[in-house]
Amino acid sequence: MTQDAQQAPVAHRTDGYAWYALGLLCFVYMINFIDRQILSILAEDIKADLQLTDAQLGFLYGTAFAIFYTLFGIPLGRLADSWYRGRLMALGLAVWSSMTALSGFAGSYLQLAAARIGVGVGEASASPAAFSMLADYFPKKRRALAMAIYSAGLYIGMGISLPLGGWVASTWEHRYAAGGAPLDLAGWQAAFLAVGIPGLLVALLVAALKEPLRGASDGRPSAIAKPGAWRDFFSEFAALVPPITLWRVSRIPGGLQRNLMTAAVIAAAVTGLVLLTGDLLQWCAYGVGIYSVMSWVQVLRTRDPATHELIWATPTVLLCILGFGALAFFIYAYSFWVTPYAIRTFAIAKDAAGLYLGIPGAIASALGVILGGRLSDWWKERDARGRLFVGMLSAALPVPFVLVMFTSGSFSLYAQLSPVVYFLSSLWVGSAVAAYQDFVLPRMRGIVGATYILGSTMVGLALGPYVTGKVATLTGSLSLGIFALLAAIPVALIALWVASRSTARTEATKFARAAAVGEI
Repeated sequence: MTQDAQQAPVAHRTDGYAWYALGLLCFVYMINFIDRQILSILAEDIKADLQLTDAQLGFLYGTAFAIFYTLFGIPLGRLADSWYRGRLMALGLAVWSSMTALSGFAGSYLQLAAARIGVGVGEASASPAAFSMLADYFPKKRRALAMAIYSAGLYIGMGISLPLGGWVASTWEHRYAAGGAPLDLAGWQAAFLAVGIPGLLVALLVAALKEPLRGASDGRPSAIAKPGAWRDFFSEFAALVPPITLWRVSRIPGGLQRNLMTAAVIAAAVTGLVLLTGDLLQWCAYGVGIYSVMSWVQVLRTRDPATHELIWATPTVLLCILGFGALAFFIYAYSFWVTPYAIRTFAIAKDAAGLYLGIPGAIASALGVILGGRLSDWWKERDARGRLFVGMLSAALPVPFVLVMFTSGSFSLYAQLSPVVYFLSSLWVGSAVAAYQDFVLPRMRGIVGATYILGSTMVGLALGPYVTGKVATLTGSLSLGIFALLAAIPVALIALWVASRSTARTEATKFARAAAVGEI
């Protein structure tokens, strides 16, 4: 296939190719989450070999990954709005697959943390580009369904990672129980290699994807690639990464002073949290992430007033970031800790735990995401608040099942209820992505996809697994750590309810508000 053929725009009428692209992107997201989630089934072995605490495990799964996933997600989201999205995803897939494989050679906490950072950097490219492509492959009336099917790859990958990782690690350990393992690798290290290497081959298929015409599905077509795309990427990156960001904000009248004041407040908060918890890496990394996001928003306000207006100056969107982030706080922590809890509490072998919890959880989650997307589209046609109502249902319904699960003494009951929790707590995902895209212009879909990821990671992934692990470390009870997550539920319900009251107005006025700040 020639380069021109690979990159020729495809009209929106190519429904068959659109579904093929959706299937491939869903498969990439599945690989994405296998590489991310496999740490869960391997956690007990890693904890024993590297002498880690539950709080450190939470940091490895959550914060170490999430901060760099967020920092790179924003400029990569901008690049997805101006460059070839298939190429971008292929590059990212190659990076995160390589770093997953390198995790298999980690011999210390810091080495594994560095590899997890690399996984986060690579994976940051995937969803902004995919969300943008899918919004151009599918019309608005099918968009939430397409987003939901894509998002189902997350849960399929999450489910497959558990039995796959458990099987590889257990088989390796049994095969080399007497020693003599190649490169002296432990079972958990072999599992990282087994799931990382295949992604390099899939990257070739992704690189060959045809690009849909930007904005065609909304009647506002524009060029696929724009001049200066990489220049804009590096400009965006400079607005995020300290201390380079100081130079960027110094070009804004009064910007340096405001930025330094923000940095001082964040530094004071980080110092207090480190003194309170003793977790230096957790809070320093989180502080850097918050500071970088605030610096980026400061630069965005002057460089792209319309995008700033429709996202960061819109209370409805900010409430959605908080509300959907709180839902992510719960589901990320639950999905990581549900398997280690079963292994510890019920003395279940990791391959069995992965099989009984992973496959049913994957099926239930995928069904939940797809049904939630369909429900969102149906409800949205009848009520402008419908997408946010789906999120509220997803917040409230899992609570009683979680309470029963983590007070039960029966693994059978625990395993039966787990897919119910997965199903209910995944209803919101496709609905959230579609809701964000309803609030912005077509040219902003990549960056609003990155904003969705920002909320999910900074509020959810960077805090949820760590909070659970920290409470478990302090109390000696992982069940109490899980119950601490329920504090996020009222936050999600209140934020989404308040946001729902202004949803229709926010969507109806987006073009006028963008034009008022200079959008042509």
